[in-house]
Amino acid sequence: MIHIAHDDPARGDVHQLLSEHLADMFATSPAESVHALDPSALSGPSITFWTAREEGELLGCGALKILHSPHSSETFGEIKSMRTTAGARGRGVATLVLRHILDEARSRNYGRIYLETGTEEYFAPARRLYARNGFTECPPFAGYALDPNSVFMELRLGAKD
Repeated sequence: MIHIAHDDPARGDVHQLLSEHLADMFATSPAESVHALDPSALSGPSITFWTAREEGELLGCGALKILHSPHSSETFGEIKSMRTTAGARGRGVATLVLRHILDEARSRNYGRIYLETGTEEYFAPARRLYARNGFTECPPFAGYALDPNSVFMELRLGAKD
């Protein structure tokens, strides 16, 4: 059974997975278009980080970053560092982690969830995952700028905008 729980991004196996993630991001996108966070940034106070494990084995991870609306007191979220291990791909781990993050965002009464992902073919599975779960493309958010290497997506969660 797969369990999703808070975890430490600096934990050995998690740090290794995040290092692979960052390496892949820099291998597929220009440096100025890489928005992935390193383990120390994922440990920040505005981020909640989870891992998916089965019998202690790391299968994947994901994070939720708090965003504040500049125009209201509304709070939103941004998905960061969604990643599955090579051995866990195709098992639905990313969907489980994503749904966990969305459930948490709803419990916090976030109005929307945003994310940034790449435009390259490498990111096509991620874009399909997000689209299957109701995300649609949107303009840049939270300080991001238009970038031909980035796709910005949002999901309205039903809280007031």
